[in-house]
Amino acid sequence: MKAQIKKYLSATKKEWNAMVVLVVLIALVLVAPYVYQLFRKDSTINIKDFDKAVAQLSKAENKSGDVENNRGSDDKILHPVMFPFNPNNLTVQQWEQLGLSEHQANVIKHYEAKGGKFYGKEDVKKIYAITADDYKRLEPYIRMPEIEFVSKKIKPGEVIELNDADSAKLTGVRGIGPSFAVRIVRYRRRLGGFYHKEQLKEVFGIDSLKYAEIKDQVLVNPARVNRININTISFDQLRIFPYLAYKQVNAIIQYRAQHGNYTSIADMKNIAILDEGILTKIEPYLNFK
Repeated sequence: MKAQIKKYLSATKKEWNAMVVLVVLIALVLVAPYVYQLFRKDSTINIKDFDKAVAQLSKAENKSGDVENNRGSDDKILHPVMFPFNPNNLTVQQWEQLGLSEHQANVIKHYEAKGGKFYGKEDVKKIYAITADDYKRLEPYIRMPEIEFVSKKIKPGEVIELNDADSAKLTGVRGIGPSFAVRIVRYRRRLGGFYHKEQLKEVFGIDSLKYAEIKDQVLVNPARVNRININTISFDQLRIFPYLAYKQVNAIIQYRAQHGNYTSIADMKNIAILDEGILTKIEPYLNFK
């Protein structure tokens, strides 16, 4: 029994060394606070410097208060004189006459100095210094200048030629805005021009109802169509033509390379993937010379 206890409590040299190191570390941790206090000196508060900082802070607050006071008094006249007015560029005295305080008037003038402008009655209400009661009193007397609207639309009975008009001119058609005008010009450029005005239905966004709205305001001069020389045009140039698919363009170029130049639309009927409908659509755009 004694031998077993002795064997249980025995330790190797490495274990004894580890225990010594552990004891030393514990001792250092316990002694560290006392060593820190021994070498550290607490700094004392300089009362004079503290009082000086407080005085400077107080002075800054007073200065800020003076700035606020310089913006004007919050006092209002007891009996304001109301009159119709345009809120833009009114003087401080005129605002005071309408029942605002000097401070409120200065806020408005500061807003104007920064480039602010009143475009409608509601803009006056948005000024933070204007109370709900102030606006309720002022609103009936606010007179905003009327902006004269000049219509750029064509007059009834006038028409615009589709192949000659730029996007700006096309917006003169009632029912065509800037977006539609740009789409029409882009499609016309790909097409080479409009052969008849019903082709407008091919422009994205122009359905039957939109076409019915604009058709009597436009006309087409087929002579302005830019024809394609089918015997000299390249594959890349013909690809942008909206009536032909990729394979159809390739077939036209390959047939020309194998059989020579086309003399008429009849020659193109030999291309299997070009049906009668496609040939009818593209014939007005082809030149065989």
